[in-house]
Amino acid sequence: MHSKGHRNTYALLLLVIIVVSAVLISGCTEQDTGDEQQQELSSLTFGYQPSTHQIAYLTAKDQGWWNESLSPLGVQRINDRLFPTGAPEMSAMLAGEIDVAYVGAAPVVAAVANGLDAKIVATAQIQGSDIVLRNGLPYEGPEDLRGLRIATFPPGTIQDTLLREWLAANGINPERDVTILPMGPGDAVTALSAGQVDAVFLPHPSPTEIEVQGIGRSVVQSGEMLEDHACCVVLVSGRLIREHPDVVQQIVATHVRATEYDNGHVSEAAATFAADQDMDVAVVEKSLQDWDGTWIADPNVIIDSTIEYAQVQYDQGTINKQLTQDDLFDLSFYEALDQ
Repeated sequence: MHSKGHRNTYALLLLVIIVVSAVLISGCTEQDTGDEQQQELSSLTFGYQPSTHQIAYLTAKDQGWWNESLSPLGVQRINDRLFPTGAPEMSAMLAGEIDVAYVGAAPVVAAVANGLDAKIVATAQIQGSDIVLRNGLPYEGPEDLRGLRIATFPPGTIQDTLLREWLAANGINPERDVTILPMGPGDAVTALSAGQVDAVFLPHPSPTEIEVQGIGRSVVQSGEMLEDHACCVVLVSGRLIREHPDVVQQIVATHVRATEYDNGHVSEAAATFAADQDMDVAVVEKSLQDWDGTWIADPNVIIDSTIEYAQVQYDQGTINKQLTQDDLFDLSFYEALDQ
């Protein structure tokens, strides 16, 4: 009897310890989660690049629309970070340093294949990049690029993926018949000017900047390489989608508002971009006249070409898993808008 009572006392004491510990742990967890959500709601960080493809982000910022739409939901501060290309931008998102990215669809494919928890919720634009050849070099067709040194964005980006696929489709082996050098836009323009490369494949406004400086000329627009191809998108972290869908809904609505505004106020959009990048507004306006890009927000338009990027990257060995539409897109926020 003494031994049984001792065991009962011990069991009761153990139960109390477990319950108390569970309460304490639960309390700490709830408090931490609450603090984390409050932090997430109080600020958001956007990533973007120095390209006219992503002017909608700058327009909404310049007009005060991000604060107008998100502050009622608790987001009191909008931060942003500028990236030269999509590859470092996706590295930052993988590290949890940005919540929303204006970025190319191809870097999204590479990042999601490597574990990024995020979904495309809207399109930013389609097409809009050019192959620019150094002045003095002839060009009548893709064969004239054989043997040349071409600078473009790093592997896994829209430009690198498109260029390699287009060269191969025209009988030019991108590994043996040309030299493709990964560079950001500034370094690529400098390399072309210095004669270190023969051509570049870059998004606007860089092709127009090069032509205005008298360094080279556009010979192929990306819409000729793949008509209506996906380019930049609005990418939102999975955690934001799950924990704050109301915030994501406002992000999509604000992006659509800015996209529609830019299409009706192109000169104003050019001025917004020029001010952000400290550029000559006349060059930006010329770029927007020269390019073959279109600002759109509907993500349905780019599903097929984005899945094609995923297949091309898989075939090229850039990624080691095949991705589906569900892996890359969340259409629910765009479809919930009152269009």
